[in-house]
Amino acid sequence: MDFTIAVMQSAEWPVVERIYLEGIADGNATFETDSPGWEKWNIGHYAHSRLVAKENSQVVAWAALSPVSSRRVYRGVAEVSIYVAESARRKGIGKHLLTELIKSSEQNEIWTLQAGIFPENASSIALHKSCGFREVGVRERIGQRGGRWRNTILLERRSPVVGN
Repeated sequence: MDFTIAVMQSAEWPVVERIYLEGIADGNATFETDSPGWEKWNIGHYAHSRLVAKENSQVVAWAALSPVSSRRVYRGVAEVSIYVAESARRKGIGKHLLTELIKSSEQNEIWTLQAGIFPENASSIALHKSCGFREVGVRERIGQRGGRWRNTILLERRSPVVGN
């Protein structure tokens, strides 16, 4: 397997967006129905902890963190976004990418990572659990997608080195 993990560059946004749009089209990755565009995405995600996975020098996956709140008490809590292109799934890329994202989060004083995942997205739940996330609950009817109420599984990972 020939892939590398690198810091995401703004010039890579068109490919990152395409991968994100694949996840939107799938219907089980996000409540979103459209890309926010670069400016809104950029504002909504930390400048640190934006990574891409490249296979044969081509971006095939990305991961980033966003703050869960603007309140100072939650400055060390972030939400995980991770998307792997359909053509690159089931190769271990997601696990390596999430592992590196966790390292980056800890280097940037993030003590808790959380992810809200649709129950139907079993592979994403398994990926997160394989990287130390634990299920903390189900958020029932938390939002609608396509006019249908959806639940999410709330997972979190507490850093063993930050905030202890």
